[in-house]
Amino acid sequence: MKNLYILSIFILSTAFMSCSEDYLNPTPTAAVSASGYYTTEAQLETGVISMYDAIQGINSTSSNDNHAVQVEFYLTEMRSDNTRTKSSEGEAAQFENYTIESTNGIVTDYYQSCYDIIFRANTVLENLGAASAARTASFEGEAKFVRAYAYFNLVRLYGAVPLVDGVIAPLDTETQFTRIEPSIIYDLIVSDLNAAVSGLDNTYKTRASKAAAQALLAKVHLTLGNYDDARSLCEAIVGGGEFSLESNFNDVFYSEGNNEVIFAVGYAQDDNNNSQNFSAEWLNAVGRTAGVNYLTTEAKIALDEGAGNRLETSYRIDEIQPTQNQVTKYLPNSSDPTLAGNDWIVLRYADVLLMHTESIMAGGVNTVNGAAIASFQEVRDRAGLTAPVSSITKEELLAERRVELAFENQRFFDLQRFGVAAGVLGEFSANNGFAFSATDLLLPIPQREVNLSNGVLSQNPGY
Repeated sequence: MKNLYILSIFILSTAFMSCSEDYLNPTPTAAVSASGYYTTEAQLETGVISMYDAIQGINSTSSNDNHAVQVEFYLTEMRSDNTRTKSSEGEAAQFENYTIESTNGIVTDYYQSCYDIIFRANTVLENLGAASAARTASFEGEAKFVRAYAYFNLVRLYGAVPLVDGVIAPLDTETQFTRIEPSIIYDLIVSDLNAAVSGLDNTYKTRASKAAAQALLAKVHLTLGNYDDARSLCEAIVGGGEFSLESNFNDVFYSEGNNEVIFAVGYAQDDNNNSQNFSAEWLNAVGRTAGVNYLTTEAKIALDEGAGNRLETSYRIDEIQPTQNQVTKYLPNSSDPTLAGNDWIVLRYADVLLMHTESIMAGGVNTVNGAAIASFQEVRDRAGLTAPVSSITKEELLAERRVELAFENQRFFDLQRFGVAAGVLGEFSANNGFAFSATDLLLPIPQREVNLSNGVLSQNPGY
């Protein structure tokens, strides 16, 4: 997205906050509050844009800023068997070797970022009266998609979390610090995404769309085991004919807004306010942190054996340290690597095709269903792996998702959803001398929040 500029006169109470403030309901930092600002449709749309700005995160080196999706790879790829740090140093190494502490700043950053996103979505929803009749449904759909997106990530990473479905008062500590069972969180996610499907069209790729809501809801239903619902949603996208696989796998990541992208977080290169730094962090000696999200030996083997023509786009040998391998899906597209403009793809058509196969397999060990095979084969054909497939096992589908979606923050969630995370990561940990246990499937609730709650907010087991 190249239009995430927030008007200088637009003052959100969530825009900036110190570590000591409550980010579930931040204290206003200016005289203009949300209740006094949103009086016109144009003003409300600045609030809508600010939601995506929150997902985008702040490109900075400050540990007090919300970096949002820019630090998501630590919590997902680096907690799986896909990536690691280059030299096992600092807080980042806690993710690869399963020694995460509740005081880990990246864990707190992402938790805080998600609630910043949710607050901004709730602010839009509470001010829909400023929209015209023609725009109300779309603004509501966007806000509910964004809120569902944030909660889906929170509940999968942290488990039971506080449920904030409106703008709350600063002293509403019961809402702020009461952990709600995941089933109730999922009820809100499903409800929000159904509303988004109803209220949106496919105008945007870097803002919420109907297809993005359908695809995200399909993944939610797969997570919940609602396979028929997931299948219907995937088939609606496939049958709609608005998306297709790029013939060249490299173009998925370096030709932005292409036919395969369903929803992406937009960035602008060489722009202090709208660029990203994670591409630089994945390289050697640049970025906030140098040499993170490097390939594990296991990921390299999986790609070498199964990626087909996706290999070159997926990784390369580090020229400075030839024993190391770097991710190449998001090499910085800027003269200054720390001001990269590469959009981050959240949902794309290949993912939908593989989810379609998964929905038909319905938790089983294999499938010979023709529709499931057709979707699976389409992804493999694009990779140059054109040998006909007559049946698909659960292991083969998981392996295909690994090489197709490598380093796109999907692997950890896939292992969870397929019900094999403890076994796969336990074996991976044992082979590499790491400290994985079943409690590592959830991140700790940030210790800062536990402390602020005066003991009301409970900690996850193992921390």
